Amino acid sequence: MELSKQVQPENKTSNLPKRSIPFRELLSLLTKSKSALIGGIFVLIVLFCAIFAPIIATHDPYEMDMSNRLLTPMEDGHILGTDQYGRDLFTRIIYGARVSLEVGLVSVVLAMVIGVTLGLISGYYGGWVDTIIMRIVDIFLSFPVLLLAIALVAALGPGIENVILALGFVYWTNYARIVRANVLSVKEEEYIQAAKTIGSNNFRIIFYNILPNCLAPIVVVATLGLGTAIVSEATLSFLGLGIQPPESSWGWALAFGMKFIREAPHLSIYPGLAIMFTVLGFNLLGDGIRDLTDSKLKRN
Repeated sequence: MELSKQVQPENKTSNLPKRSIPFRELLSLLTKSKSALIGGIFVLIVLFCAIFAPIIATHDPYEMDMSNRLLTPMEDGHILGTDQYGRDLFTRIIYGARVSLEVGLVSVVLAMVIGVTLGLISGYYGGWVDTIIMRIVDIFLSFPVLLLAIALVAALGPGIENVILALGFVYWTNYARIVRANVLSVKEEEYIQAAKTIGSNNFRIIFYNILPNCLAPIVVVATLGLGTAIVSEATLSFLGLGIQPPESSWGWALAFGMKFIREAPHLSIYPGLAIMFTVLGFNLLGDGIRDLTDSKLKRN
């Protein structure tokens, strides 16, 4: 008696090669890079100060006391002294971390959404679509980024919302170029061709098959871009085009401190150190992630 063999239905999707996503391995690899580890600690400290600012702050950030103006650090209960209006400088710097991180994070997300979307479309479809998008990128890159941001904020008006829009609008080109380059190398892979063969639509191929393999460089650019965005916000505020008083901003603190640089240098030193500390943290973290992902790709 012959035993009949049951033929199982073929699962077409199972034949697709499984691609490893470098982003999933980043967290486990961070501890192997001293640069990423130190940068991550710096960033966590700034995030902690921004989130728990009402608990950490020792005074009201908007409370003015002209009888205690320009106090030196550790004088009369003020850890970092007071500014020209008698406001506690330590509290103002702690609350300034909230503004800087808000502008940095939101502007980077906005730039990422614009740049990644256009980069995916440009790299995947190619042809005249790619030509148009890349010529737009070339036009944006022909202008100095900071000057373009200053022009946009001057046209829109000062304020946190306009600063975010301006920074997001000028920094999207980095994401578009990097994502396009990755898409051009990924879209010819066998698993992409197999996905087309089984009838997957373009939307699914772009966002479910191609995009996950572009996450590692996107994370690196976004991490480095956070430091750049924070410096740009401080620059705009320093010039009077960014965050407006009485909101606490590191750039405004630097601008006001310049007027008292001889009699009260701490007004400029501590906001400058806060900017340096934060930007250094993001740059070290971004460099560490980039080194880790590059070494991982080379081993593969």
